[in-house]
Amino acid sequence: MSDSPRTQPSFAASAARIFDLSLGQMLWSRRSVFLALLAGGPVLLAVGIRSLVLIYPDALPRVNGALVGGGALFGMMMWLLYIRFVIPVLGVFYGTALIADEVDDKTITYLFTRPIPRGAVLVGKYLAYLGCTILLVLPSVVLVYFAIVPVGGSVGESFPALLKDLGMLAIGLAAYGAVFAWVGARLKRPLVIGLVFAFGWEPGVLLFPGYLKRLTVAYYLQALVPHAMPDDSTVSVLMQVFHEVPPVAESLAWLAAITLVTLWAAGRAVERREYVLEQ
Repeated sequence: MSDSPRTQPSFAASAARIFDLSLGQMLWSRRSVFLALLAGGPVLLAVGIRSLVLIYPDALPRVNGALVGGGALFGMMMWLLYIRFVIPVLGVFYGTALIADEVDDKTITYLFTRPIPRGAVLVGKYLAYLGCTILLVLPSVVLVYFAIVPVGGSVGESFPALLKDLGMLAIGLAAYGAVFAWVGARLKRPLVIGLVFAFGWEPGVLLFPGYLKRLTVAYYLQALVPHAMPDDSTVSVLMQVFHEVPPVAESLAWLAAITLVTLWAAGRAVERREYVLEQ
């Protein structure tokens, strides 16, 4: 009796298999040390601020003679640390490496010789990136919240804003990861291009009026932030002059479109690209 022909698993089943394989690798890779530093740095800073305030109650900054409360401090940390730095950095370093790392390690051929669609490999690794970063970044935000907000404020009053923060950060990780997954799958030197986009192009075009800012993730993401923008820097003053924030519903729609379109484009690039490994 002849064996029945081996059927190729579906796209979803293939992506789930790659996700299961990649999640553990990401959590225990060398990059996890970098991720731990990014996620743990704000926590250590928050604990340091809390300890300083307990020892020196007047150490809090003042605005117009009034002490800045814990809620305002938490909002500043969200803007300056997470939104402007942590989320774009994670998107760049993980998103561009989803396929590039496999090429550098010369393991891409092992993945592509399996009877699964190439695009499912990228989607599965993207979902592993999303799960890995969300599992570490969001608890970091919660720890910062409970360390900072009780300083001159009430935890309960600002708790709904925390839930919005968590959702906003998850959306930001998804959008940046998809954009840089496409960069990594389509372009050469993806890490350099990603860093230029995240820390050159985006901050630059946000300072000027016009439609170029609509070609950034940050433009739509900032509309979801439940905290006021800090006004203690020259950059923030310039941004207030040209302040233009789209409605929340429009921002969510565009972020979803950016995520889906760039992830689809990344999958198509992986399907069509020929990977030649250097000896």
